[in-house]
Amino acid sequence: MRSKLLAVLSRLAALAVPLAVGAMMWELIVRGVPALGLKLFFGDTPPLKAITGQAPVWDGIWPAAAGTLTLLALTLLLAVIPGIGCGVYLACFAGRRTKRALGLAVDLLAGVPSIVMGLFGFVLILTLRRLFVPRATTCLLLSAFCLALLVLPSLVISTQSVLESLPDSLRLTGEALGLTPWQTASRLLLPAAGRGVLSGVMLALGRAAEDTAVIMVTGAVANAGLPAGLTSKYEALPFFIFYISAQYTGPDDLQRGFGAALVLLALSGALLAASWALHRSLEKKWKGVRQ
Repeated sequence: MRSKLLAVLSRLAALAVPLAVGAMMWELIVRGVPALGLKLFFGDTPPLKAITGQAPVWDGIWPAAAGTLTLLALTLLLAVIPGIGCGVYLACFAGRRTKRALGLAVDLLAGVPSIVMGLFGFVLILTLRRLFVPRATTCLLLSAFCLALLVLPSLVISTQSVLESLPDSLRLTGEALGLTPWQTASRLLLPAAGRGVLSGVMLALGRAAEDTAVIMVTGAVANAGLPAGLTSKYEALPFFIFYISAQYTGPDDLQRGFGAALVLLALSGALLAASWALHRSLEKKWKGVRQ
């Protein structure tokens, strides 16, 4: 009797996940698809002038989309190399004590809430303003730095886990071929772990793309226009969705918010598709299949 009850409960729990995702997607599609179009992105501004920055966009999400893409690119540059490098070091080179100490530091960083990370960035700017840079202010670079710290633990943990799950035969093969530990890690282990590492990178970027708490206090504002530089204010899709859902004045504004949410979801899907394409390319190269 108990086993049957557990079986029924497990099936219901498994069914709850696709039902929740399906309900969310249905709501977004029903409310967001009618808003899709050039007007959603550019408002009344000609698209070419809006893309090139020749004319401002007041009623579209193009500046927020451009700000999000720029923010993700900066976060990627700041987080990927340290995250993957730390994961490789923990999995392949660190001793027990070092692995324990660094693992504890990574776990503590992973437990920091996003709003606390945003407040850290804000306090960092205040400290810089008092000590070194009187004109320091919240900006695009600060948001990317805080987001990089936020997603760094997931990159480290995913890279370490994937490398440690590889069979020992790969390491033994490297030693038999006379490869140094670094050559074994870079030429054998990392290519073999490419799928898991890329998945970790894409998940980290997805987390950075949807985070609102960090950017709210580190540089994202409404109606900032296209990013003018690393030290300028900017717009982002998560902040736009939050702002318009809290300040909308009519059905049209709310529909624009759903359209922006659908665009943000499509961006996350594009990241997953890019991860799959990169994985296929690496897998073919690893197995020696001709492209």
